[in-house]
Amino acid sequence: MNGAAYLDSSRHEFRRLQTLADGALAQVTDPQFFATLDPESNSLAILVKHVGGNLRSRWVDFLTTDGEKPDRRRDLEFVLGPEDTRATLTESWTAGWNALHAAIDPLQPDDLERLVTIRGEPHTVLAAIQRQVAHYGYHVGQIVFLAKHWAGADWTSLSIPRGASDGFNARMADRFPGEGPPR
Repeated sequence: MNGAAYLDSSRHEFRRLQTLADGALAQVTDPQFFATLDPESNSLAILVKHVGGNLRSRWVDFLTTDGEKPDRRRDLEFVLGPEDTRATLTESWTAGWNALHAAIDPLQPDDLERLVTIRGEPHTVLAAIQRQVAHYGYHVGQIVFLAKHWAGADWTSLSIPRGASDGFNARMADRFPGEGPPR
C-alpha cells in the first residue's frame, strides 16, 4: 500500500465533502435550513449539528484520546434548542472541519498502522479515516439532497448538471489526453 497516496486521497476526499456540503448549505434560506420533510426527518440544521459534534469528538486529540469524547452528548445533536442558530451551528460545523484538517494534515504513512479508539474499540488510523469518510459521505449526501429539495428551481448544480455529461467528458478528455483506458 502506498500510505502517502492514501493520505493524500483521504485529505482530498474530506475537503471535497466539506466543499460539497458548504456549497449546498449556501443555497438555502434560514427557514429552509431548519425545515424538515416530516416529523421523523432531520433538518439541515440537525445534520450540521450532528456532523459538527462528530467531527469535534473524532478529530480533537485524534491520536491520543478516544474518538467518543466524554463530554459529547450525541443524542442532543438531534435536538435543536434556542441556542442553536444558523450562525452557532455553522461555527461548530466549521470548527469541526478545522479539527479534522488539523488532525489529518500532519499524518505520515507510518501513522496509518497506529491504533486509536472510538468508544473503546481499537481501530488503525487507516480504518478510523475510512470510517469517517463513509460517515461524512452519507450525511453530505443527505445535506445535498435536502438543500436541492428546498432550493428547488433556484438550485445551482454542485457537480455535472443534467444533460451536460458529454460536454464534461469531452473537456476532461482534452485536459487529460492519453490518460485512462482506451475508448
